Amino acid sequence: MKCFYAPETETHDPLFRLTYGKIQRNAEQAERARLLLAGLDALSLSVTAPAPAPRAALEAVHTKRFLDFLETAWDDWQKLPDAGPEVVPNVFPRAATSSYPETILARAGWHMGDTSAPIGKHSWRAAVRAADCAVAATDAVLAGAPHAYALCRPAGHHTSAEIAAGHCLLNNAAIAAARLRTKHERVAVLDIDVHHGNGTQDIFYDRDDVLTVSIHADPTDYYPFFTGFAGETGTGAGEGYNLNLPLPRTTTDAAWLSAIDTALTRVAAFKPDALVLGLGLDTHEDDPLMGMKVTWDGLRHAGEKIAAAGYPTVLVQEGGYLSPALPKSLASFLSGYLGVRAPALEPT
Repeated sequence: MKCFYAPETETHDPLFRLTYGKIQRNAEQAERARLLLAGLDALSLSVTAPAPAPRAALEAVHTKRFLDFLETAWDDWQKLPDAGPEVVPNVFPRAATSSYPETILARAGWHMGDTSAPIGKHSWRAAVRAADCAVAATDAVLAGAPHAYALCRPAGHHTSAEIAAGHCLLNNAAIAAARLRTKHERVAVLDIDVHHGNGTQDIFYDRDDVLTVSIHADPTDYYPFFTGFAGETGTGAGEGYNLNLPLPRTTTDAAWLSAIDTALTRVAAFKPDALVLGLGLDTHEDDPLMGMKVTWDGLRHAGEKIAAAGYPTVLVQEGGYLSPALPKSLASFLSGYLGVRAPALEPT
């Protein structure tokens, strides 16, 4: 399997996160990269640095003003009196008649949906290089590879066309899907991260050429809270082309794997030419965000099921946070996907 990783993504190492009214260390830390790389190494999978992707690949899913904001936000933020080290908004537009603002403080609120995706000095470069990984993996599949993996961080599936949120800056999975569409008529996105892929859903919600399916913890009491319910099925031409499968936070292997079967049945009915897999590993029982209780065996079986579907597949890394279990979580899924023995990897 071809795997892509850009060391520059490690320069995005955010600090700020607000949880239950407390300022805490952000969960999307650069240390995640080391843990995920250890998972690849356990399967003797090497990584290649991706070539720079064309700006058009980003503009296929994101607005120009959003990309401009991400590129310039930190520099503009530093011009504020007594500015903090990261861009973190403290005001958000809510009125339907909101006008696009000019000041950096207001633009931060416009383009950032919450306080969990702060922008630091190197965040733009890191986000672009993460997207480069997704594009490189997509191009490998378009060139005939049966599958390719993109180790993307920051993750992307909570970012819509112009709103970043939930530890995400650029939507890598959506960028991959749009690029697949340049050569394929129909593309499916299957997101198995423990959080609803609300940004990906939003980007393709009114389209019938990209099917979006998300399996995730019930948003009634879990991030992103406002989307991810079963009644969200698409709008306009996209009606019926979005499927959400919310599950209780007590979900263990059997129910999760059953949901994957349901998802793959819908994907098969869509008859896509290619698949984007949003590979979140935060369903694991030891993940610190405590969304589900899936085991390493469950992850391995999920890999087997998705591989058996037989689609040319771009695997895009989404969540999976700081835990000694993370390397084995990635190795377990990929061992099932690739049909190789799961490594006897001790938690780091």
